[in-house]
Amino acid sequence: MSGVYKQSFKQNYTDNVELSIFNCGLESCTPGYTWGPGIRDHYLIHLVVSGKGTYRVGQQAYPLEAGQLFLIKPNQLISYTADLQDPWEYYWVGFNGAFASKFVQQTPFTDARPVHRCKDTETLKELLHCIYLHRGPEPQNEAMMVGYLYLFMANLIKEAQEMESRTGNSSSQYVLNAIKYIQFNYSQDISIDDIAKAVGVSRSHLYRVFMSNVGQSPIDYLTSYRINEACALLRTSQLSIAEIAVSVGFFDQFYFSRVFKKAKGVPPSKYMASFEHPSTSEK
Repeated sequence: MSGVYKQSFKQNYTDNVELSIFNCGLESCTPGYTWGPGIRDHYLIHLVVSGKGTYRVGQQAYPLEAGQLFLIKPNQLISYTADLQDPWEYYWVGFNGAFASKFVQQTPFTDARPVHRCKDTETLKELLHCIYLHRGPEPQNEAMMVGYLYLFMANLIKEAQEMESRTGNSSSQYVLNAIKYIQFNYSQDISIDDIAKAVGVSRSHLYRVFMSNVGQSPIDYLTSYRINEACALLRTSQLSIAEIAVSVGFFDQFYFSRVFKKAKGVPPSKYMASFEHPSTSEK
């Protein structure tokens, strides 16, 4: 396809709350064409298939060319501009839903690097084109579009995993540094963003390296660590449950009790009682 063109589809309603397509299309832009600055209320991924352009997120600019993707996240101030001499042509899909964030976190995109050079541009281009070709208002149209979106995301996730395997040593070091940070700061009111910042990676990248190296998410690891430390205090200290909760980073005793029971099967009071009189059964 040559010359300036735009073919797009916008979906106005969907029953699919897990993963739904908001819009899709393909466009060959006029020189200097710009969208933004502005924000979107959904995720958008563009694949540049020819030409050049620039993607801006906040104060950061990313020059892009054929074979590269760029991610737009909801409520993020962005703009993108076609090159004046060699304006780009791109394919795109816009989506959201309960599963959207989970999928995006597993792709090669990070907050620090919202662009990615494809390993298999033709496959990703074909999948985006198939999403557009199967557009329509009927349930079968949506099923086909979402199906191709799953395949598109699966290919991106595969590329991310291949990148992780090539950088396994650095990934392991990130995890070790994060674990050390947790060990020294779990009693404080720390968040996953705090851990990621201390380690020097984005929150999404930290999630991926934890899942790859530890088999659980950073928040699950932090929660497990806190609960295990609480167990030690419940067994050996004279502190009250409220004091123990604060000591391991839970500043709401009732929330601590719910999380503890979910992890250990009993509330902290019963767990503590089982160690207060170890010889009771012998009397």
